[in-house]
Amino acid sequence: MRTPKYHIYLTNEERSEVLKSLIDLKNSFIEQGRYTDVIDEIIVKLSCARKENIKVKYI
Repeated sequence: MRTPKYHIYLTNEERSEVLKSLIDLKNSFIEQGRYTDVIDEIIVKLSCARKENIKVKYI
């Protein structure tokens, strides 16, 4: 069985905050001497992700 894929839609400000948080997490892992491979992969995926403009209608 395939693992489901999830999509998240972020504004530019939210995307920036997520990236900053991941970098802070990576720095704390480095201070603790832990591996940062998974966090590096997430940062790369976030930076290479396609950016779409979508319209949100509030009813």
